[in-house]
Amino acid sequence: MKHPHARHPIARHGRLKTPHPVALVAQYLAVALAVVLVSGAAFAGYATWSVSSEVQTVALAGETDGPPPQISAIDGGVNLLLVGSDSRAGQGDAYGETEGNLNDVTMLMHIAQDHSSATVVSFPRDMVVPVPSCPDPAGGSFDAMSAQPINVTLSYGGLPCTVLTVEALTGLSIPFAAEIQFNGVIEMSNAVGGVPVCVVDPIDDEYTGVVLDSGTHVLQGADALGFLRTRHGVGDGSDLGRISSQQVFLSSLVRTMKSSETLGDFGKLYGIARAASSNMVLSQSLASPDTLVSIALALKDIDLDRVTFVAYPGVTGGDGVYAGKVEPLYDDAAVLFSAISADQPVITADPANTGIGAVVDPNAPTTAAPATPATPSPDVAGDTAADGTATTQTPEVAKTPTALPQSITGQTAAEYTCSKGNDD
Repeated sequence: MKHPHARHPIARHGRLKTPHPVALVAQYLAVALAVVLVSGAAFAGYATWSVSSEVQTVALAGETDGPPPQISAIDGGVNLLLVGSDSRAGQGDAYGETEGNLNDVTMLMHIAQDHSSATVVSFPRDMVVPVPSCPDPAGGSFDAMSAQPINVTLSYGGLPCTVLTVEALTGLSIPFAAEIQFNGVIEMSNAVGGVPVCVVDPIDDEYTGVVLDSGTHVLQGADALGFLRTRHGVGDGSDLGRISSQQVFLSSLVRTMKSSETLGDFGKLYGIARAASSNMVLSQSLASPDTLVSIALALKDIDLDRVTFVAYPGVTGGDGVYAGKVEPLYDDAAVLFSAISADQPVITADPANTGIGAVVDPNAPTTAAPATPATPSPDVAGDTAADGTATTQTPEVAKTPTALPQSITGQTAAEYTCSKGNDD
């Protein structure tokens, strides 16, 4: 199906950039939550204020300053866009040189209104989409473009342009956004003490220097960065394979961050916050420590099987503007974003639909099957009112996840998967 806003294609940016690490959504948001759990809300406010004083901020389109929320779970749902920049500015000499500033990783996190589920959507960097008119940081605005790879939006109009593009693509309003660079991934993986990653087939990538044998590796520092950067070494060598391999890391990261050992180590948690703050650009809406804490508190009680990582559906092998790029599957994506808009949790078509860069871990721990949600009764005994009369209440019932089309790959944080090396 043609996108409803599609126009005639224009010239594309053809030169591909060196792939770079994923922006780690769960790490950054878990910091404020963990500080609250370990040290109490009062100290959390002070600690996150200290961290937030070090970050750079940028105003999104139409964004204005407003009073910060109280330190409690944010009221309602959250849409937060996190992008990874391939810019080497201020990152040292270890990554070589590159021109421009592309968002080679673009991820949208949605937390449901009732804080019962969270969905993280990865957008392929080479997916060709319409780009709306974006504000020019120097003043005025850039013209809309009918067909461009999504990863040019950061260089075209900065973080606000990437947000506007994803809003147009998904139909969602995105009030929170952040941009992270190379060193942030290294420092945060060091602070968390490493992330266990399963590799089912050996990975040998001459472009990033990543060499990993089959088995489980605890990755941090430069090793974690290399794993997240590798594209040629996993799946079929494409960015689609890299996304599913990155989800292996992300799901393990969430399990690590929710473990009692990690949440009880204040040194690690505050170190993650400092690592993030020195390597990120935040929307003004995220600069308030109260906002960070409030968003994190909304995540703390979500079960692992209701934290889902998926990839925006697309296909390769097209022609014209899609030659060598990814063509969006708008109809299938509509199922995903309809569920997100309705605050429904989502699941892939089957547990093995992990994408071409990942497979189900053959040695995964066995877990008990989740309980079937009970059917609510219209008259359930409740509390006793002040006048002595009995009250009734309707029990909360877990929402049934929306099964996604086969073209949408991914996994939940409860599923153990392994990265699949590129055999070619």
